Amino acid sequence: MTLAISAALATGAGAVTPPAGPDSDSAATPVLDWAPCQGENGPLNYDCATARVPLSYQDPAGPQISLALAKRPATDPQHKIGTVFTNPGGPGSGGRIPPRLQPVVSARFDIIGFDPRGTHDSTPVTCSDDPADDATLSPVFPVTEADEATAIRRVGDVTARCAQHAGPLLGHMSTANVARDLDLLRRAVGDQQLNYVGTSYGTHLGEVYANLFPQRVRAVVLDGVLQPEEWTTGRLPGQRSEPYTYRIGSYLGAQTALNTVLRECAAHPQCKFGEPGATEQSLHRKYDDLLATVHRGPVTLTDPGGETDQITYQDLVNRMLSGLYNPDAAADLTPYLQMVYLAAQHPATPTPAHVPVPAPPRFSHADETSATTAQQDEPQNAFNTWFNAVACTDSDNPRDPQAVGRYARLAEPAAPGFASAWVYRSLPCASWPVTDPDRYTGPWNRPTANPVLLVGNRLGDPATPYEDAVSTSHLLGRARLLTVDTAGHGVAYDGRSHCVDTWLDGYLVSLTLPPERTVCAADRGPFDPQTTAR
Repeated sequence: MTLAISAALATGAGAVTPPAGPDSDSAATPVLDWAPCQGENGPLNYDCATARVPLSYQDPAGPQISLALAKRPATDPQHKIGTVFTNPGGPGSGGRIPPRLQPVVSARFDIIGFDPRGTHDSTPVTCSDDPADDATLSPVFPVTEADEATAIRRVGDVTARCAQHAGPLLGHMSTANVARDLDLLRRAVGDQQLNYVGTSYGTHLGEVYANLFPQRVRAVVLDGVLQPEEWTTGRLPGQRSEPYTYRIGSYLGAQTALNTVLRECAAHPQCKFGEPGATEQSLHRKYDDLLATVHRGPVTLTDPGGETDQITYQDLVNRMLSGLYNPDAAADLTPYLQMVYLAAQHPATPTPAHVPVPAPPRFSHADETSATTAQQDEPQNAFNTWFNAVACTDSDNPRDPQAVGRYARLAEPAAPGFASAWVYRSLPCASWPVTDPDRYTGPWNRPTANPVLLVGNRLGDPATPYEDAVSTSHLLGRARLLTVDTAGHGVAYDGRSHCVDTWLDGYLVSLTLPPERTVCAADRGPFDPQTTAR
């Protein structure tokens, strides 16, 4: 396929249908006054600027908000192609600090990150002055009916106060408005078309942009793909009443990733959770037994000094889910599993205590080596508000909070523990106090000026299942899927697949697509040494 062919010719149709809803064309182009970013110890090695954009694109000349940006200038400015914008996911993760992409890309492009509207150093939205209220918006998933009733009451109390405290910005947090902001930033740097790398939730930002502004797409990489219909409304009319966290099926991807870890564990003698003659099936039984034991009551880890740490069912599930985001963590997950297993079998045996319990799962890649990671500390409590401010305005959800628990229990047999951890994440949406009338819910098949490149992990993505990358590649107007035989969440430019990085380099620089049905291998397995041959 000739990459420069027009969208109209590619479809045999006339002019592309203009986007529905407000556009960014009538808003003033932001002025970016770049200056060296300042850290605690002086200037940093990237530049910073602030952009002013409309609060509402229905009133482009009205109130404005600020966006915080940072840029790594192209290292070969004489041969510069343009700018690559990035988003690390979340929604709500800090994206201002630009990542380091491959040298061939960094030479030809400025790399710009930005904190999306309502988050971090951009004009932030807050539900409360009390950090405990923000923390309540990400409840630990309940196990008992009493836990569920408490979570529903506490979350409802916070969401009821949120609209009064947050102000008008809360009603303009949908991804569509972030995409309109992104289009203004594209215009501000002087690019005619957008170059973009988005991971996880950042893929939805790319999907929305590609359908609002299809002729402004040059090169858009979507890594760890959210299925846009499932995220917003569902594929079928009846799915509008399902929690979005049930529709997107992240729990199924997590279960697939666990299967991969246990299969690899059985094949590698150095795996601490393994045993002589172990098979994937026998390790599944061992894991299921441990999960059932912890579900009945906490397991106590006791160190030789007598200090203890209580591992609850939620602790174990969240630790597993967080670790599955990065397959390199399998080498740490399996000793942790074995430690808890031995403590459950032999309570009097001393074991290391104070095992860290991770934060609740996000839709963003947490690996600091990832190309699209913000590489900045995130205030966890505020993140919970930002996450829900976007997700709940983007998506249709049941307004009965008890329905969230019913769907969690419906999903549990397919992915024990993971289903509850994921599905209950949407509990705040059942009582979220505002909507965004400018959100985007399709169509998703507008043909873009150039094809979009999707990357999906076939062996288990615990947040964005591979099946969603396949579905989205068929749904978008012009797209190509690059498959990777690895587990984990996201793989672009994180050092796990030279094959992937090479294809992304060629696509961003020269718009060269991988052939259809291309499958890349990972450079190492989860129990191989963490070195990558280049």
